[in-house]
Amino acid sequence: MVNPMRAPLRFDRGHTDDLMSFLAASPSPYHAVANAAERLDKAGFRQVAETDAWDATSGGKYVLRGGAIVAWYVPEGAQASTPFRIVGGHTDSPHLHVKPIPDMGAQGWRQIAVEIYGGTLLNTWLDRDLGIAGRLTLRDGTHRLVNIDRALLRVPQLAVHLDRSVNTDGLKLDKQRHMQPIWGQGDVHEGDLIRFLEEEEGLTHGQVTGWDLMAHSIDPPAYLGRDRELVAGPRMDNLISVHAGVAALAAVSTAEEALPYIPVLAAFDHEENGSQSDTGADGPLLGNVLERSVFARGGSFDDRSRAFAGTICLSSDTGHAVHPNYAERHDPTHQPRANGGPILKVNVNMRYATDGSGQAVFAAACEKAGVPWQVFVSNNSMPCGTTIGPITAARHGIRTVDIGVAILSMHSARELCGADDPYLLANAMTAFLEG
Repeated sequence: MVNPMRAPLRFDRGHTDDLMSFLAASPSPYHAVANAAERLDKAGFRQVAETDAWDATSGGKYVLRGGAIVAWYVPEGAQASTPFRIVGGHTDSPHLHVKPIPDMGAQGWRQIAVEIYGGTLLNTWLDRDLGIAGRLTLRDGTHRLVNIDRALLRVPQLAVHLDRSVNTDGLKLDKQRHMQPIWGQGDVHEGDLIRFLEEEEGLTHGQVTGWDLMAHSIDPPAYLGRDRELVAGPRMDNLISVHAGVAALAAVSTAEEALPYIPVLAAFDHEENGSQSDTGADGPLLGNVLERSVFARGGSFDDRSRAFAGTICLSSDTGHAVHPNYAERHDPTHQPRANGGPILKVNVNMRYATDGSGQAVFAAACEKAGVPWQVFVSNNSMPCGTTIGPITAARHGIRTVDIGVAILSMHSARELCGADDPYLLANAMTAFLEG
């Protein structure tokens, strides 16, 4: 839906260029939050530790926990009962996750044992050059980010000569037998992968005692199409939203106008497997941060309740653009298109948290920003996915609206969106956070 009173914002190539850099530099949730924190540092935010006492000073602050970040900006004169305006997202994407005992092999091939994380499209990981990234835990308890961004792994598909029916009967993949990538030849020795990573990072042997590692496609994001109006790249679900949320929060923190709300960015881990972790949306992280912010400003439990009652969250996650080859899978009257602006996601069975009053909030933000917007509703005969929105609403009693960007190839190793939409999403978020 387009606001008839204002023309839509022109496409800003700089924002999408920066998104592509963010995607390439964020092969794991740990890298994503580190890159988000770096951008917030440049905007004047500062990290606070959960183990420290918090003060009532104004300004931008953020908390890091694993693959999650919660950042907020306290304007001058904010009261203990001042409500929050939250943009939420998640940092994780479906992938091949390295198992605790990584080294395996067969028939003279050296392989890496992986587990399937989230609802990934398995076939998109075949015959693709993969790197390894994630977090190493050292013997002293500190962490080290690692990113081997070169062709290290590959999951080879069976040749058509040995599977003659693959193009007629479809590809059938067993997650255990068929998805273990190769990374060389020779005998398998326990500890090979971790020794290799220690050498790559300049660490001594035995210094790494724990790891959270995942494979990632090393193909960089790229503009696509005759007029370069599309973008193809990894982990768009849901780093598009995280990147836009960081840009929006940084923008409102420098606004000259007084903010009637406390703007917040909450980017969680583990959305793709249910959000039930200490860094997921179903964990205590967001509630703890919001409550401690209220109490640090001298608030009572009543102030906390008043603040939460006036709080609104935009839960931003990707949604499905109408697919030209499978149009029958979409609702015939709700068919979001790439470069049509952000989407409002609605499901009457509360797979999304949007209701009519939430729609009005989102429409007002888009109108203020001059941003066109669309509506996504699932085909009645197709199951509807979900996201952090209903979890946030139920866990914290916060009014929540589910939005996002329409993409193709969701949960593929490489997804596709319109080049205008990330910029339009960021502008809608900025207008929402400004109130």
